[in-house]
Amino acid sequence: MRLSLLLAFILPFAVSASFQEQIIIPPMPQTNASPFTSSQPTLADLLTIESSASIYYSYARETEFSSRFSSESVWFTILVPTNKAVMALAHKPHQGPEPVEPRIGISEQELDESSKRNVERWVSAHIIPSRISLSDIPVSYETLQDGKLVTFNPVSNTRPDSPEWMRVTLEDGVRIIGMKEAQNGVLYLIDGTVVPN
Repeated sequence: MRLSLLLAFILPFAVSASFQEQIIIPPMPQTNASPFTSSQPTLADLLTIESSASIYYSYARETEFSSRFSSESVWFTILVPTNKAVMALAHKPHQGPEPVEPRIGISEQELDESSKRNVERWVSAHIIPSRISLSDIPVSYETLQDGKLVTFNPVSNTRPDSPEWMRVTLEDGVRIIGMKEAQNGVLYLIDGTVVPN
């Protein structure tokens, strides 16, 4: 009985205190604006998740081009060599056409700068700064490397209903083995590499 009397006495004060502490938040005004969402990933997104192209992307991240792969203001067609194609190269991209060996008279800084130039040359030779069409072949497109053209040639013995990219080769018989579209370009996986000038 004492407990019920105590509760009857304290309960009105507790309820009153809880109402005084409540803060009423007005509702948010309704707007027609909606957050920006894109149904397609960027080239950077595709390169990040494409495990078979991780070596190319690791080289590309060392260059200024990597920041543009996520930009919506540019359009690139990227010819991305598979890891297997890069590993098969006699001279790795950072070595250039001839391997750069440490020698007397060349500083570590000069060696590093040479390596960076070689990587930039190699990565840029795989980037076409525009949309491409493979319907009328042979056709050549200029890459981001000065003076470097990539020529696409027809492949014989392909099914006429296959996608255009499956009916061409580039350079010395390099095949396109996959294609992915992004909001800022197209990524073609290739089974070889583009040889820079």
